[in-house]
Amino acid sequence: MSQAPNSSHDSDHEGPIRTPKQLAVAVGLAFVVPVLIIIMLATFVTTAGKGSSGSDALSEQATAQRIHPVGSVEVKAASASAGPRVGEEVFKEQCATCHASGALGAPKLADAAAWGPRIGQGLAALIQSALKGKNAMPPQAGGEFSDLEVSRAVAYMANAGGAKFAEPAAPAAAASAASEPASGAK
Repeated sequence: MSQAPNSSHDSDHEGPIRTPKQLAVAVGLAFVVPVLIIIMLATFVTTAGKGSSGSDALSEQATAQRIHPVGSVEVKAASASAGPRVGEEVFKEQCATCHASGALGAPKLADAAAWGPRIGQGLAALIQSALKGKNAMPPQAGGEFSDLEVSRAVAYMANAGGAKFAEPAAPAAAASAASEPASGAK
């Protein structure tokens, strides 16, 4: 008593492709569809960054805006028209950092006891110390201030400490001052 093979069981295991024509279409689509997707993506990527024909993406103004500098450097010319600054200005801008508080052994402004021995050396020696540097004080020559302005600051500080030094005059002013008495004597 054997059972006869049932043909309905054989058809249960068939796939969606039943004919050779369906197999050919499935293989063709499996190749063509991915190729078309790749081509469309490549086209999208290469044309996405380009502006349309009516846009101003390539105009000079738009280009200048995209490449404008992030920062800038401003170079100022020396203020020759204003003339050399007076000693008090230079002191406030450069020297007060140490000489107002007495930092690093610097003599304080208006401290006659600290300035007395220095004043005894004379204005020229004080100016040389300021221009060349002394102890913890760095040289001031060649910096933001001219030698004349540094000299005026030294005279200002020494005078505040009890000296009676005249504020150094500008070279042009000194030359004109020297020529005035000569012309007045005639």
